Amino acid sequence: MNNQKGFTLIELLIVVAIIGILATFAIPAYSKYQARAKVTAAVAEISALKVAYEDAVMSGTAAPAVGTIAPGATNGKTQNCTLTSDATGITCALIGAPAPIAEGSTIKLSRDVSKGWTCSTGIDADYRPAGCAAATAG
Repeated sequence: MNNQKGFTLIELLIVVAIIGILATFAIPAYSKYQARAKVTAAVAEISALKVAYEDAVMSGTAAPAVGTIAPGATNGKTQNCTLTSDATGITCALIGAPAPIAEGSTIKLSRDVSKGWTCSTGIDADYRPAGCAAATAG
């Protein structure tokens, strides 16, 4: 009796085809996940500055500088974005954005005395975090 050892070429080709099919779905899904994670991390970074911004405003600073609200930032840069701030709120321009998101896309946390904090961005809805509205033109 002749015992078979190993796999036939057809069996190996079927396995390779199955792996290829799975990869065609997994790679785009992973890219989308990676882009959403980058945007969400940037929102988390600027959200952490809301208390310091409020403190500066309540202390009499009309438009707190980034150095005032984020003293650990070097030249306004943090891990995920370049920070700027003005009398209306805090803005984050993304650094090292993944391919689906344009480099330098911005996320803005706006402060309104009556409404509180709102988040807006021009980033596509597929990558925009929950609670962040589309930026209005103008």
